Amino acid sequence: MNAAPRVSGGDMDLLNRSALVVKPKQPFLDWLHTADPTSLRLTLPDLLWEPTIYLIPECDTYEDVEEVRANCARRYSRTNWRAGTPTSQVGPEPKFRGFLPVVRLRHHSMLVDLGDEPLRYD
Repeated sequence: MNAAPRVSGGDMDLLNRSALVVKPKQPFLDWLHTADPTSLRLTLPDLLWEPTIYLIPECDTYEDVEEVRANCARRYSRTNWRAGTPTSQVGPEPKFRGFLPVVRLRHHSMLVDLGDEPLRYD
């Protein structure tokens, strides 16, 4: 584990990152049920309970966000849809345009660290 240096801005520490929150939609759950029979008990609220959050470089423009979102879509699809899945059961098209119907991506530009401990990279 590596600790990130802590730069304090007073009562609230702002991180020099943006975030993308990835929340699956029903088509993703439908695919998951087909690809992994052990997931049949999972519901959409189960998947939405704890979404994946990616810390990304700070994005100042809409174009920056869109570029990072496209990259995130490719990386997410490779790691989450294809891991351990036979080729015949690979999920929806991993290109950015094909990714949007199965997940919702939200960009957040203000990340505040309210924890007392330094950030760790596990």
